[in-house]
Amino acid sequence: MTEEIRSTDLKTILHSKRAQIYYLEHCRVLVNGGRVEYVTDAGKKSLYWNIPIANTTSILLGTGTSITQAAMRELAKAGVLVGFCGGGGTPLFSANEVDVEVAWLTPQSEYRPTEYLQAWVKFWFDDALRLHAAQQLQTARLQRLQAAWDTRALRDAGFAADTVRLQALVAQFTQRIAHAPDVTTLLTDEAQLTKALFKLAVEAVGYRDFTRAKRGTGTDAANRFLDHGNYLAYGLGATATWVLGLPHGLAVLHGKTRRGGLVFDAADLVKDAVILPQAFLSAMRGDEEQQFRRQCIEALTRSASLDFMIETLQQIATSTARLAGVPVPGQGAAA
Repeated sequence: MTEEIRSTDLKTILHSKRAQIYYLEHCRVLVNGGRVEYVTDAGKKSLYWNIPIANTTSILLGTGTSITQAAMRELAKAGVLVGFCGGGGTPLFSANEVDVEVAWLTPQSEYRPTEYLQAWVKFWFDDALRLHAAQQLQTARLQRLQAAWDTRALRDAGFAADTVRLQALVAQFTQRIAHAPDVTTLLTDEAQLTKALFKLAVEAVGYRDFTRAKRGTGTDAANRFLDHGNYLAYGLGATATWVLGLPHGLAVLHGKTRRGGLVFDAADLVKDAVILPQAFLSAMRGDEEQQFRRQCIEALTRSASLDFMIETLQQIATSTARLAGVPVPGQGAAA
């Protein structure tokens, strides 16, 4: 007799340790023999491919996909976030109240941990403390960027950024972040930093003239890859905030009233470090979307990006709450 798998068993692997992000298109997601699988057509045959849901963080369903109620039930048991998007991962559809960029369907949200939400709301309504949290987030982003770009692996791949200029940029913007009087100034600094990073990246790979055009406008490969890769980071951001029980609307940088703003805050921690260099490398090599996506997922997994997001948000929640004079309850493991 086959032993029934309990829903708690499917959550044995912590989200911060899971290895998989899936983007699927032109297929059906269903339950077959007790397993969640996606089905593709090959002539008159149907090919079934298993999805290891206990080791998966999020699934993006693109063009020509459908999913059954039974599959959604099993994904919810395993704590997998499901999102609907356009072809190639971009553009993503406008969404419901969960997120402004993608319709993330979060499983069993009422059972998430409470300690980080309680710590977060203790400081979130205080403008000065919310600014302090945003400064911590941006500082962590810069540290991650510098560590990621100054590696032999990235240089061997063909992304040889000027380390002297990179260090100077990090030092300059670290100081500007620390002395920013408000979030508006922080956002202005962020825009200037991003522009400088694009210039460094273009020079690092010898890319032609580049102008950032969001949402894949035009035919420029680097722009399309940046959009595509950023949405993978948003998937991890949505996962990290869901795991910690933090509502997506409690942003510290992307605006108090912007839906899904905290997802963008979390994604910023790894976008420049991982997605940006890979976008230009893949554009120079002439990679297809699938090749680029695979490279991004491998880089995000190899660099433990989800771990970093979760740990950074945990640290911001607890340290900023302590500044507010609030006792912080014992921290639980990331679910």
